[in-house]
Amino acid sequence: MDRRTFITAGVAKSPEKHAVDSPARVLSGINPYVGPWTSNEVIHLLKRTMFGAKKSDIDFFAAMTMSQAVDYLLNVSLAQTQPAPPVKNYTNSVNPADPDNTIAAGQTWVNTNTNDGAVESARVSSYKNWWLGQMIGQERNILEKMTLFWHNHFATETDVLGRAIWCYENNVVLRKNALGNFKTFVKAVTLDCGMLRYLNGYLNTNTAPDENYGRELQELFTVGKGANNATPPYSEADVKTVAKVLTGWQVNYTTNISYFTSSRHDPASKQFSAFYNNTVITGRTGATAGDLELNDLLTMIFATNDVAMHICRKLYRWFVYYDIDAAAELNVITPLAQLFRTNNYDIKPVLSALLKSEHFFDALNQGCVIKSPIDMMVGLFREFSVAFPDPAVDYAGAYSTWQIGNSLAISFQQNIGDPPNVAGWPPYYQAPQFHEIWINSDTFPKRNQFSDQMLLTGYTRNGKNIKVDPTIFAKSLPAPADPNKLVSDSIYYLFRLPLTQVSMDQLKKDIILGGQSNDFYWTNAWNAWIANPNDTVNANIVKTKLRDLYQYLMKLAEYQLA
Repeated sequence: MDRRTFITAGVAKSPEKHAVDSPARVLSGINPYVGPWTSNEVIHLLKRTMFGAKKSDIDFFAAMTMSQAVDYLLNVSLAQTQPAPPVKNYTNSVNPADPDNTIAAGQTWVNTNTNDGAVESARVSSYKNWWLGQMIGQERNILEKMTLFWHNHFATETDVLGRAIWCYENNVVLRKNALGNFKTFVKAVTLDCGMLRYLNGYLNTNTAPDENYGRELQELFTVGKGANNATPPYSEADVKTVAKVLTGWQVNYTTNISYFTSSRHDPASKQFSAFYNNTVITGRTGATAGDLELNDLLTMIFATNDVAMHICRKLYRWFVYYDIDAAAELNVITPLAQLFRTNNYDIKPVLSALLKSEHFFDALNQGCVIKSPIDMMVGLFREFSVAFPDPAVDYAGAYSTWQIGNSLAISFQQNIGDPPNVAGWPPYYQAPQFHEIWINSDTFPKRNQFSDQMLLTGYTRNGKNIKVDPTIFAKSLPAPADPNKLVSDSIYYLFRLPLTQVSMDQLKKDIILGGQSNDFYWTNAWNAWIANPNDTVNANIVKTKLRDLYQYLMKLAEYQLA
């Protein structure tokens, strides 16, 4: 019996809202949630929309209403979407004439090309480490989670792009459009240098049409393949015709800007299939032909209902649950898709409706998603307030410690910047396992080793160490001097899935009380440490027992769930 079956066993079913073809897992829809708004619901919201739920963040949002909290999370300013760019944390090119050598250490490289492959590789590493740093130091909003979502959706790979500037600029496109208009977003991605390179758009000409981007534009980025990844509704001829519409776009390797060459464009009119209502896109010539035909193409694609359904399914799998049954399709996906179209494909209204819905806060949709490697790792860093060097003061130390995180994430099978292929990471689309793919005989022990080491010696690179200080988390709890509350609150804030009282009593006795039976043993030790933190003997007692408690809790399967 899997965890969801276990949870639902014996639970009375709610009255059926709609007739569905098969037994429904959850019958709630997108009506606004009106239930309790406690720290439990706050933690659920934050673990899905941010990386981890820090106690300070929980307290911050608990002071709001549910609607206010969601609005705050979705309120992303333009300044926040454009953080300071990655900087040079690598050595100069061996070629004294390479333009990169003019960049001082600690200054950004994103505006200067290089001809050195080794420098290019170092820049890609700098970019990836910078990106992880944005996640660790994220603002109190949904931006970082959405940037990663769109990277998985509009997937590219740094090793294929071959130029770190394009990797960074692709990330900028994701950030700028993360909560904006999806149709505008698709156009920006289509003309992005990185995407043109990744899916061969820059090679697409009237004499040799390349179907790569035309296929993925429909199959992965907009129309999709239906609810069950069935046969695409568009035709193979449509793929070829889209390719013809997109002929002529190129990349300027000096300015790193895409541009259109009319002589490489197919000027004939393009006929599409019945799925697109037999639309004919009028062929154009001249400097504006590419832009005009691209606009017509997107207008045609977005006239279908399939685009809205496809994107809403992907948002659902990212924020709610991987399984979309008939009830979820009818009660959640369909009305969200209608809302998406009504709002002219603006993303924020759809997210607002989903995150404020009774369905999102349904008890069966809480604590049921296996954390991605990035979610697990960055969540641990943030929830335990792991100290990283300040990049404004010590950029070299910051990038070195962020590199530790990226190396670990790769070993856990999530390499940001380099998903396995254009479809993104399999846990977000590969039926029937979906998110279960994250956990296997290789990755689960590595996850446990990671949390163990963070509590024991931490990780060190270039003389900089990152490590969990368990007292920081414990001091954030309401009553850490009470061993009963310490254990129950730690469990609550880390994974909100209750252990039996017998189990909690045993944890208290074996770990916190060191086998003794009197609660004052811990209370006295804690209070003495608070009164005199420089008493190394007592401090060691407190830290060791807290370390052992959290080491045990993070080994439980429940810690892998969000």
